[in-house]
Amino acid sequence: MRKLQMDELNRLTIDEFKSVEKFPYVLILDDIRSMNNVGSAFRTADAFKCEKIYLCGITGLPPHREITKTALGADETVAWEHAENVVELVEQLQKEGYIIMAVEQVENSMFLNEFEPESEAKYAFVFGNEVFGVNDEVVKKADICLEIPQFGTKHSLNIAVSLGIVSWDFVAKKLKK
Repeated sequence: MRKLQMDELNRLTIDEFKSVEKFPYVLILDDIRSMNNVGSAFRTADAFKCEKIYLCGITGLPPHREITKTALGADETVAWEHAENVVELVEQLQKEGYIIMAVEQVENSMFLNEFEPESEAKYAFVFGNEVFGVNDEVVKKADICLEIPQFGTKHSLNIAVSLGIVSWDFVAKKLKK
């Protein structure tokens, strides 16, 4: 085995990425304090062909040095929009037919491994503040609360890790259909 060279990876150009059909999901980042987490979200969204990222509340916005450093240019490929109020955004997306999926540990949550996306549905995955999690009002309005099963002594994952796990799981399940 050998590592592939950059020209062997067959990556899309920026223009190709912007015009290619995306997987039917968006990411909502609400009150994310770390610019590195925001940059990681962009990079993950690019890797897994996300339709759009919504940056809500105090979440940092591109262009920003720390976001760009972590995103490695994905902040220029992935569509994004700022929404001041996450609850209003969730209500708007529900009207547009998105299934709202709060990624949070709550009563009666669905474990990620049990989640099977509907074939024609569009999804919005909500990730909350690094300390306080998903906004309580959003949890109440969510169609489903997804929980990533964890088996160690810690009870949470970094948002960038959670976002990567959820995005890959969703895309992998869509590719099987």
